[in-house]
Amino acid sequence: MDFKTPLAKATGLGSAKSGTTHWWMQRVSAVAMIPLTIWLLIFLQLCLTATYQETLAWLASPLNSVCLLAWILSAFHHAASGMQVVVEDYVGNEGAKIITVWVIKLSIGFLALAALLAEFRTLAITG
Repeated sequence: MDFKTPLAKATGLGSAKSGTTHWWMQRVSAVAMIPLTIWLLIFLQLCLTATYQETLAWLASPLNSVCLLAWILSAFHHAASGMQVVVEDYVGNEGAKIITVWVIKLSIGFLALAALLAEFRTLAITG
């Protein structure tokens, strides 16, 4: 005889386990990207009009460095989450789905690491 309520039976099973967290993280990263992308557009405009030294000096300021690092982390996380959802929704074969999600996560992680290292190198150059 089973005395569990339907809610108790569903707790910890299926997509209710981690889907809500994934959904919220997509929304949080999307909202964070709004002001960060506006900042990035200002930075790209500066890159087109300023000299190399002026751009490095602007990027070396703590606020601008933090904004660029936050944009890198947020953008790559948001991209990986979005691609994972597409794969989970449209790839039918379970093995192919797992491999594809892992390849996406490793690729995005590598690209994010390269972007972060490039920013840290820029900060080291400016001293």
